[in-house]
Amino acid sequence: MTDRRTLIWWSTGAASFVAAQLTLRDNPEAIVARCETGNEDPDNYRFEADAMRRLNTSVTLLRSTEFSDVWEVWQKRRYMSGIAGAPCTSAMKIAPRIEFQRPTDIHVFGYTADREDVDRFERLKENYFELTVRAPLIDAGITKAASLAIVQKSGLELPRSYAMGFPNANCLQTGCVKATSPDYWSLYRHHFPENFARTAAYAREIGARLTRIKGERMFIDEIPDDWPMTNPIIPACDFLCALADNDNEPMEKAA
Repeated sequence: MTDRRTLIWWSTGAASFVAAQLTLRDNPEAIVARCETGNEDPDNYRFEADAMRRLNTSVTLLRSTEFSDVWEVWQKRRYMSGIAGAPCTSAMKIAPRIEFQRPTDIHVFGYTADREDVDRFERLKENYFELTVRAPLIDAGITKAASLAIVQKSGLELPRSYAMGFPNANCLQTGCVKATSPDYWSLYRHHFPENFARTAAYAREIGARLTRIKGERMFIDEIPDDWPMTNPIIPACDFLCALADNDNEPMEKAA
């Protein structure tokens, strides 16, 4: 028996489900952990419950000891996002993780084999060089589109955010303030007009220009009404879907 833990960082989305599925197959004692931000769409929690039943495990929830949700972070810091990053990420995700983790932990993340995610994982390794990190989807060549297909083949209903056109399942109470794409914010405005209006109003109040059009930083409420929106990612995989075929029955914990 070793004290070295494997932590699967769960995000309530498709990629983290597949990462958990692959990891738990080899290490049933791995810990699935999620940092609660108070900023997720209600359907994410439905998916989380379905996924944990499918994986025969549970989620260890971590919370900030200073802030109750993203809005409290923004209002106390008077800062949403910019060159210094997003304070909600550091306060609601990084700080609780650092408090929970141990130096000997192995950290599993759901980064996919898409170029953007590979680059993000490389930056993670550079910024947190002291951590032992794994990205099983990158190792297996699994893209975001493939992860969606694998979830469906596992018999689970995806979070509704994917069908809406969002590239990931997170931050739908406010919109992701790290997103600078006007296509993203146009989509968010279309699906969540009241939430968009609240986020846009506070961004105006503190001078946070969250989007960029033709190289110029702009307020999100300056995006034209007819601006195009991001399109849904179409689930797609070939032989990779066989990864789900090995898990047609709920996983069992090792005795």
